[in-house]
Amino acid sequence: MYQNKISLTPRDILEKEFKIDTRGYRLKEVDQFLDIVIGDYEQFFEIISNLEKEKADLLAEIMNLKQELRNSKLSVEVANSNSMGEVTNVDIIRRLSQLEKKVYGSKATEVVPEEEKKEETKEDEKEDK
Repeated sequence: MYQNKISLTPRDILEKEFKIDTRGYRLKEVDQFLDIVIGDYEQFFEIISNLEKEKADLLAEIMNLKQELRNSKLSVEVANSNSMGEVTNVDIIRRLSQLEKKVYGSKATEVVPEEEKKEETKEDEKEDK
């Protein structure tokens, strides 16, 4: 990635030949300095390579985590849809109660007053005695 933007490699620096002039720099100092520059370049390339590997690993981990998140959301949705369709004991009792009201509701209201009337008459008779 960064190799396209960097014009010199450690090998280019190492193999660079300078023309010697009578009033030029000391060759030994130039060579020592270029050795330091080469070492730095090699370190830079190693650091860049490690960072690119780390970046690729992190991107792969991000993709895995996103997939896990999608799967978790799907599982939650499935669980929610199943829980909505799931019938509990309370739901069954409510349904039975509603059915009993519909089936026995009219009979139950008719029966209860008759029973109450019978009980009231019995109580009245007891009071009269």
